Amino acid sequence: MTVLDLFAGPGGWSEGLRALGVRDTGIEIDPMACATRAAVGHLTIRADVAAYPTEPLRGKVTGLAGSAPCQPFSVAGNHGGTDDMDLCHQGLDDLARGHDTRSALGTACTDPRSLLVVEPLRYALALRPDWIALEQVPAVAPLFAHTAGILHGIGYSVWTGVLNAADYGVPQTRRRAFLLASLNRSAVPPEPTHAKDPGPDTLFGPALAPWVTMAEALGWGYLRRPAPTVTGGGTRTGGAEPFGNASRKAMRAAMDNPGHWAWKCPAPTVSGTVGHVGGRRPGGGHLSLEPGEGAVLQSFRRGYPFQGNKGQRSLQIGNAVPPLLAAAALRPLVPAALEVAA
Repeated sequence: MTVLDLFAGPGGWSEGLRALGVRDTGIEIDPMACATRAAVGHLTIRADVAAYPTEPLRGKVTGLAGSAPCQPFSVAGNHGGTDDMDLCHQGLDDLARGHDTRSALGTACTDPRSLLVVEPLRYALALRPDWIALEQVPAVAPLFAHTAGILHGIGYSVWTGVLNAADYGVPQTRRRAFLLASLNRSAVPPEPTHAKDPGPDTLFGPALAPWVTMAEALGWGYLRRPAPTVTGGGTRTGGAEPFGNASRKAMRAAMDNPGHWAWKCPAPTVSGTVGHVGGRRPGGGHLSLEPGEGAVLQSFRRGYPFQGNKGQRSLQIGNAVPPLLAAAALRPLVPAALEVAA
């Protein structure tokens, strides 16, 4: 039996599972992401999730995780997903009725990648894993609610909602929609471990830990707020959220003024280019994050062996689910998971 990770990328879900003592097998088409997974030791099938047959996997999959490409639904993407939302809903309904209309619906989509959001349901209906964990940008929440209704109808306990990565120890205020489902236990959201304003200890227990700041994560020492969302870039291959290119320019200009940089307030989005976000580095010099720094803000361990050139590494980093957030979401679902040191 195995855990299957759809659209596996460089290993965000895989690292979250590894922290719980579980290994997975990822399906991923991007050669550089596959190279990264190989370098870190994550099992991978290099294939197109939408074209891969489910029949050989029947009876072999106990858990299903996945983060379909978010670019069609990203605030700063091409917005094709917004135009294609009704077609995605239709695709979900058709699969629930036993009809695979993906090819026909795909030709009608503004962005053919939009329909990838229905793939996890195709695998879930065919494989009936014990548990399911899905992650996407908040705009996909209506499709997750639709998927949840279908899964509930076949016996799953399901929870859907939006989680803030900063509430789980990730040094970044990344908000993402989640769908968590289980055949054997109640699906519930993970309990936060961190808070913006933790407050004091009470009779009911100690206070939560404070949010991990960008400075703490990167070793700068005096920032006091989380980093912004790390995304897949501001082109057709991805989009920074929640600020588009126009507003980002104004925000950078504002933050370069004295007293307005994110030493004292949340910073704007760090894109998948993991480049300029405005302001100055401690000790002087313009603030331009390197891919390795973006990876730390995504909660990947230092030295994680991302493969490819700078742009390819940055896209992998920005498009991944943060491992700490993945582990938090998985912890209530994965049975008998023995937590190990990350």
